[in-house]
Amino acid sequence: MQQRRLGPTDRSVSAIGLGTWQLGAGWGDVTEVDADAVLAASVESGVTLFDTADVYGDGRSETSIGRFLAARSDHGVTVATKMGRRLEQEPQNYTPENFRAWTERSRRNLGVDTLDLVQLHCPPTAVIEDDATYDALDDLVASGAIAAYGVSVETAAQALAAIARPRVANVQIILNPFRLKPLDEVLPAAEAAGVAIFARVPLASGLLSGRYTAETSFAPDDHRTYNRHGEAFDRGETFSGVDYTTGLEAARRLAAALPDGVSLPAAALAWTASQRGVTSVIPGARSAEQARANADAAELIGTPELADFSRAVTSVYDDLLRADIHPHW
Repeated sequence: MQQRRLGPTDRSVSAIGLGTWQLGAGWGDVTEVDADAVLAASVESGVTLFDTADVYGDGRSETSIGRFLAARSDHGVTVATKMGRRLEQEPQNYTPENFRAWTERSRRNLGVDTLDLVQLHCPPTAVIEDDATYDALDDLVASGAIAAYGVSVETAAQALAAIARPRVANVQIILNPFRLKPLDEVLPAAEAAGVAIFARVPLASGLLSGRYTAETSFAPDDHRTYNRHGEAFDRGETFSGVDYTTGLEAARRLAAALPDGVSLPAAALAWTASQRGVTSVIPGARSAEQARANADAAELIGTPELADFSRAVTSVYDDLLRADIHPHW
C-alpha cells in the first residue's frame, strides 16, 4: 500500500484509508464482531488511516477503534477523528470550552492521551473563517490534547478558506467521479500549501459500487433512506448529492468504460486516489471482504487501466451531473 505524507506532520498515511461512520450508526446495524473484522482486514491490507467522529454512534465508532488498537501496540495506524456536531450547528457553540470537552471525550473513547488528528466536523462557514477557531485549536496542540488539526468541509469555498490557514494539516472533502469541483481549485491550493486532502464519500454512498438498482431499498435507519433530500444533514453526504435515478445511469455508463477484470468501485477509488493533491481516500466498509477489496484498489493507482475510465468520468459528469452538482458544492 502506497503511503503519503500527512500534510505538515511527520506522519504518513495509506493512499486508501478506512472511513468508519458505518461502524457507529447511520448505515443500518453493524455488530461489534463485524466492526473488528473490518478493522482487522483493513490493517492486514496495509491501511494506516482510520477516519471517525465523536458522533458516529454517539462514540461507538471511536470506542470500537480504541479497543481494537489497544490490543495492537505496533499498529502504525493514524486515527483522524472529528468534533463539533454534538451541539446545534451555531457558530456560538464552537468555543474553547466545548473544544476541550469534545476532545477529552474522544481521548477517553479512543483510550489515548493525545489525539493524532482532530478535524472540525463540517462546521458553519463562519467558524471556518474565524481567527478564534484556530487560536483554540492551537491551544489544544500546545496542551498536548491533540497532535494536529484539520477541517472537514461541505463546499470548495470552505475548503479554500481552511487551506489558507497556516497550521491546518488536512482538509476532508467529498471527491469522487460524481463530485469533480474540488479538482478545479481545492486540490491545487492544498498541494501548494502542503495541506493533506482526505477524499470522503468516494463511492457516493454505494452508488459507485455498481450493485444498486431502481428496486434497491435501504433500512429505515440508513441515511440513504432518511437523508436523500437533506432532511437530517447536508444532502451532499448522501449519494454525493446526486439524484438516485440519475446516479444509477451515471454508474452504468462508467462501468461500461472499464476493462475486463476491473470493478467499478475499485476504479472509482483508484481514480480518486490518483488525483494530484489527494493524500488518502477513505471509503467505508461493512464487511472484511469489502475492506480488503477497497484496499486492493490501491494496486490500480496510476495504471493504464484507468485511462478510458478517466475520460468517461469527465464525459458522464458533464452530460449528467455538472449542472446540478457543480454550482451547489
